[in-house]
Amino acid sequence: MSALPHRRRTQNRPRTLGGVVVESGTFEFGAEKFPVLHEPIPAYGGLSWIGNFREYAYLTKLRSEQLRDIGPALSPHSAFLLSLGVETLPLRMPVHVANARAVAQWLDADDRIAAVHWAGLPGHHHHDRALKYLPEGPGSVFSFELDGDRDLGSRFIEGLELASHLANIGDAKTLVIHPGSTTHAQLSDEQLEASGVRPGTVRISVGLEDVEDIIADLDRGLTRATGRSGR
Repeated sequence: MSALPHRRRTQNRPRTLGGVVVESGTFEFGAEKFPVLHEPIPAYGGLSWIGNFREYAYLTKLRSEQLRDIGPALSPHSAFLLSLGVETLPLRMPVHVANARAVAQWLDADDRIAAVHWAGLPGHHHHDRALKYLPEGPGSVFSFELDGDRDLGSRFIEGLELASHLANIGDAKTLVIHPGSTTHAQLSDEQLEASGVRPGTVRISVGLEDVEDIIADLDRGLTRATGRSGR
C-alpha cells in the first residue's frame, strides 16, 4: 500500500496486459533441461514439440497449449491500443532515449543526487555493454538516488507537477515512483538495502514531453524536497 496521500497517488484501476514473444528458433532446448519440449504429448497424439516442429517447437507449444488451452484473449479495444503502441515505437523511442540521456546527464551533474543508474553514462559499470548492444541508447527507464532518507523521497515526489506518480513504465508521459514509500514500503531500511533499493531511490520512465520541461520539473521537486537549488 502506498504511504503517499497525494493527488498523484497510484490508483487501483483496470489494466491491460499484453506481450510479444520474439524467438528466432536458434536456442538450444536440450532434452535434459527442457523435457517438456522433447517428451511425447498425450493430448496431441504423442507428438513431440521438438521432434515435429524443430525450430518452431517453442512457438508452437505457446500457441497450442498456453493460447488454446488457457485461452488468454484481449478485448478488441485493448488489442488495438497495444497494436498502435507497437506500430509507433520507431517514432517514439528516439525521443524517449534522447530525453533520457539529457535527464540522466543533468541528474548526474546535480549535487543533490547521490547516484544515477543509467547505462548510457560513462561511469556506469555496464556502459561498454550499452555501447555495444544498444548504441542508440539504453532505454528511457532508469533509477537515481536522492542523498537522503525515505522522507526525502516522499517530499521529492510531492514536489513534482509535470511527472505522474505511477508504478507503470513506458508511457508517453514521464512517470516516477519512490519505492521506499510505495511498492517497497513494508520493508525495513535493511531489507531495502538487501534488495538493492535504497531509501532515496527513485525510478523514472522518461516521457516525450519537452526535455527542458522534464528537467525543470525534477529541479522543482528537488528544490522543494531539499530546500536547496542545484548547480
